[in-house]
Amino acid sequence: MSWFQLDPQSIAARARAAGSSVPSLGASLVRGMFGFTVVSVTGFVPWAVFGTWFHRQGGEAGMYAACAVVFLALTAPMLHRLIIGPGSMSRFYKVFCPAFAVYSVAWIVGWMTLRGHLGSIAGLLSGTVVMACMLVAAFDALRVVLKVFLSLFVLNSIGYFVGGVSEAALIKEYPLYAKLSWGVFYGLGLGAGLGLAFHICQERARKLLAGG
Repeated sequence: MSWFQLDPQSIAARARAAGSSVPSLGASLVRGMFGFTVVSVTGFVPWAVFGTWFHRQGGEAGMYAACAVVFLALTAPMLHRLIIGPGSMSRFYKVFCPAFAVYSVAWIVGWMTLRGHLGSIAGLLSGTVVMACMLVAAFDALRVVLKVFLSLFVLNSIGYFVGGVSEAALIKEYPLYAKLSWGVFYGLGLGAGLGLAFHICQERARKLLAGG
């Protein structure tokens, strides 16, 4: 059973009635990468700009929560057209907000428990497992859960760790730009993963629209 009328039949029916265009894989990747990069750089601001203030208040978890709120607020306006058909904004919020919230909690717990690369990997792994499961459930696409998980985990991990390398290389001379550069690479990586994941989740809907 899908969530919020995001099953293939409902998506196809809305798209036919509205004459909606169907984004290609390339268009979904581009929208995901560049849209989420804007979101990511903005979402890294609480850490990059206000991190010292948060730490003085004793609130590392609060800092990460502030970052998550920015992500939750801005992602739908930038990425909602990854969902085929009308009404995509509200449906994107309904699907993405709980999925990203659980992903964020899993990442924060993994990082704050284990720290370092091991904590990052644990957070990324547990977070993307949950996000993938929630996305395929929403789209009634359980059979592609492994594809969706791999898309999210591999691309997200690449962006996250390349961003970490960039931040480490720039931190001494350009601390602010170093931290925001991590946001750029993280945005490109997870954005590509989201673009690909949403495209995969709607595979059956595209086939119905194509008459298959």
